[in-house]
Amino acid sequence: MPLTELTGPLGKKRAAHLLRRTCFGGSIAEIDEFSLLTPSEAVQRLFDSDLPDPVLPLERATGQEWITNGNAESEEFDLLRQFLAWHIGQLLGNEIEESKKLSYIFRERLVFFLHTHFTTKRSVVGSSRALYYQQALFRLYAFDSEDIVLPPEDPESMETIVPRNFKQLTKKVSVDNAMLVFLDGRFNVKGSPNENYARELLELYAVGRGLEGNVPEPEFVGDYFYYSEEDVQAGARVLSGFTTDNTFSTIDEETGLPRGAVRGGTIASSHEEGTKTFSSRLGGATVTPDDTLLAGGNPTPESAIDEISQFVDIIYNQAETALHICRDIYRFFVYHQIDQTLQDDIIQDMANTFAANDFKLQSVLEALLTSTHFYEAEAGDDDNNFGSIIKSPLDMVLGFVRNFDVALPVYEADLDNYYNFTTDLLRIIDQQGMDYYEPFEVAGYAAYHQFPIYNRSWITTNYLTNRYNFIRGSIATGMEMEMGQVDILAFVQANFDDATASNARNLIIAISEYFLPTSENLSFDTPDVGELTVERLNYFLSAFLSSPQIDADPEAAWTSRWQSGEDMEVVANQLRSLFNAMLQSPEYQLM
Repeated sequence: MPLTELTGPLGKKRAAHLLRRTCFGGSIAEIDEFSLLTPSEAVQRLFDSDLPDPVLPLERATGQEWITNGNAESEEFDLLRQFLAWHIGQLLGNEIEESKKLSYIFRERLVFFLHTHFTTKRSVVGSSRALYYQQALFRLYAFDSEDIVLPPEDPESMETIVPRNFKQLTKKVSVDNAMLVFLDGRFNVKGSPNENYARELLELYAVGRGLEGNVPEPEFVGDYFYYSEEDVQAGARVLSGFTTDNTFSTIDEETGLPRGAVRGGTIASSHEEGTKTFSSRLGGATVTPDDTLLAGGNPTPESAIDEISQFVDIIYNQAETALHICRDIYRFFVYHQIDQTLQDDIIQDMANTFAANDFKLQSVLEALLTSTHFYEAEAGDDDNNFGSIIKSPLDMVLGFVRNFDVALPVYEADLDNYYNFTTDLLRIIDQQGMDYYEPFEVAGYAAYHQFPIYNRSWITTNYLTNRYNFIRGSIATGMEMEMGQVDILAFVQANFDDATASNARNLIIAISEYFLPTSENLSFDTPDVGELTVERLNYFLSAFLSSPQIDADPEAAWTSRWQSGEDMEVVANQLRSLFNAMLQSPEYQLM
């Protein structure tokens, strides 16, 4: 059954689910607002393309930007950390007006998704400027419903329409400065090919090797079924002759962003000449230099880039390319496990949508995020997609900040505290198992690609302990942290009415609706009705009201304290105990 659109208002549970998967969660006000929207209305809100560009990263030592001019006093190691801390603020939509905030965060989450797909590592790239411009490239192609319009060169000429889609992004990434460093494209020259990027382009970024766990058997030596070693070698020749431009002054005419340079200047002297022929796995296709772009029969920057464009077109002509990319999209936004039945049904439908819409990421995401399958799998299926993904450390930490609507320090006016805050978040994320922009493998973070464990790799004894320590430090124990502690009493007073807050059981159910993915039909009285057992709810109730021990009737005492406004320190301590129990639960680790 193909993807079918879900209609009707989302309601709280689905709204919270959508925001967890797209925006690191939502505040109570945002969840309430989205609960009234249909999936189509909500997704269109998320894809608001009228967004500001990010404010440039500012150097902590000088308060000045260093990206465009390269002028900085700090060592590159410090600049890289500041760049990543800056980006944490972007992922949280820091200082973005409320009407644009969710779409801004969603765009940045797509920047992160593209980073997990076209992986790079900060320690290898070693340049904050290169990573910034790679992110800018991802940002440009994250919302790709509208093509790029280039102004005419003279008043009598027409505007030039340049496609903007995943295929074009693949072409641009191939000559991106950060990627040229990460996968050794800068060392790929005529007569001495370096195959690293060509291999990963085929294996990781585009065609892939088939459905994980069901990869076809090779039919000959060097056969990877959907491409071959011959294709890697021919691809390397196509990609030869580029190097990094550390001045970032070589500008791509279509994106307006810096890219790598061609060795040799106007003559691409390090690019392999002649026709490149691919194997039967890629249809026996050829890449042939465009004579009109050559100079005296010699390759030029224009002809070399055109060859890359031809090569990527060949790759995207393979049906398996759309399937491979859509599997990555599905695992990131829905669930890690894909069997042949799911591939033949949902993934194939996503791939058909992807290809039919000129490989636009937005088209396939709109179809997926508005579908019944995204929320509830298939009708009559006991399983569903709520709480099916273990939160990454990024989702865990930023989701906490989003849930409690924690305000970051003002960026330019309070730069030191801004960097203290966001650097502390990076430290906490690292302690939970994600060294941001430093995945362990060339394929990226194991949770997004490593069959069969995928996102379960986030949970080890140490990492889980650090997750719980983060919750305790932010809510319950008053540990000193740069981000401070959440004022739980003020939070409950601001977000729950007195009728709800004064009743301990009703408050637990209400909190569950916003914070836990399994939160429907909860009841303390009727077993086996809700998504949390009565025993689970009573565990939260016991943690909530167990202090002070002197209460003969803890629930009545809670109601009395709340309504009277007396003993509010006791009230605050009880609320901290409740949130500590609920947010250290297995359920809160899921999204």
